[in-house]
Amino acid sequence: MSKADQDIERILGRGVAEVIVREELIRLLKTSPRPLRIKYGVDPSRPGLHLGHVVCFRKLRQLQDLGHRVIVIMGDWTAQIGDPSGQSATRTMLTAEEVKTNAQTYLDQFFKVVDLKKTEVVWQSTWFEKFTLKDVIDLASRYTVARMLERDDFAKRYAQGIPIAITEFLYPLLQAYDSIAIGADVEMGGTDQTFNFLVAREIQRELGQAPQQVITVPLLVGTDGQIKMSKSVGNTIDVLDPPDQMYGKIMSLPDAVMMDYFWLLTDVPEDELQDTRQDMKTGKANPRDIKMRLAREIISQFYSVEEVQKAEEEFIRIFSAREWPEEMPEFKLEEGGSRKVVDVMEASGLVPTRSEARRLIRQGGVRLDGQKVDDLNLEIPWKETVLQVGRRKFLRIIPG
Repeated sequence: MSKADQDIERILGRGVAEVIVREELIRLLKTSPRPLRIKYGVDPSRPGLHLGHVVCFRKLRQLQDLGHRVIVIMGDWTAQIGDPSGQSATRTMLTAEEVKTNAQTYLDQFFKVVDLKKTEVVWQSTWFEKFTLKDVIDLASRYTVARMLERDDFAKRYAQGIPIAITEFLYPLLQAYDSIAIGADVEMGGTDQTFNFLVAREIQRELGQAPQQVITVPLLVGTDGQIKMSKSVGNTIDVLDPPDQMYGKIMSLPDAVMMDYFWLLTDVPEDELQDTRQDMKTGKANPRDIKMRLAREIISQFYSVEEVQKAEEEFIRIFSAREWPEEMPEFKLEEGGSRKVVDVMEASGLVPTRSEARRLIRQGGVRLDGQKVDDLNLEIPWKETVLQVGRRKFLRIIPG
């Protein structure tokens, strides 16, 4: 097997959930006389990225390294519409300026992994602002209601008598038209997008284009080890997390998900991963040491060797030696103001509310100068002190 064949097998065999149609995609990767156009759609209403996004970014970069081109579809037109179903309270209509700002934030993080020189960014509004009612009706005529109801969430809602807006049926069609507009050869995304990708194949075929091939990647489990990584759940490791926070979050992962993170987010060779799995199973390896390697492998994709090393040393110092970090945010305790721990926790931003502060104290998660706080009415002494919440949040309190 040639090196090119080995590279293709590696890219399609690791960190991938499904390839549609595998044989055809392999043929294109081997024989296409031009770089393939690999479509990646972006929702600029949600610019905060985490390692769940990076799973896909890494795969895009690998295909770029084979000589292909990533076409980013910036969904500025649909982002300005908001949520057509009315089911989401968080997805509101955005202004053009908000979309532009969010898009730039997204791209700043995106290009930490993906090669800028082999990427083309296009704006959805380029074609949709020219759409007429005739264009919309023509597009809608290319797909049936019966086929739309094959989508799992549509089928469940229809069976339960939950309303489905006609505009919701239009969204997969609009996303499909994006593939038409750029002449996509391949589309990539999470497994939750499979239905929309398949709709695009059908619409391309209907309008005389070769149907795009599809690569889906698994949805990464969050730091809780149970639910997919999501900002709304609060179980994310964010691309913009500083190295020490990223290190601490990775070290807090349940042991059971470590190998998934290695498989999806690192380039550690498969044979090494097999040995590591076996060592963990037999108890030969210390899970803590394996997790520390995982942290180094992931963080080094975003930060320098020196920054990674400093994050590791800081983690060892705090969590092994039980010392405080050298640097921590400060809060000035004003004379005459409340000195109760619960009030300071809220005022400093350590917690969103006093009720949350009380809950953490009751659970034993708050320490003042290293001593566990168990009194909900405890007042902070008039001197420099260190307040600790959980394992990673520290606050230096200075009397004003």
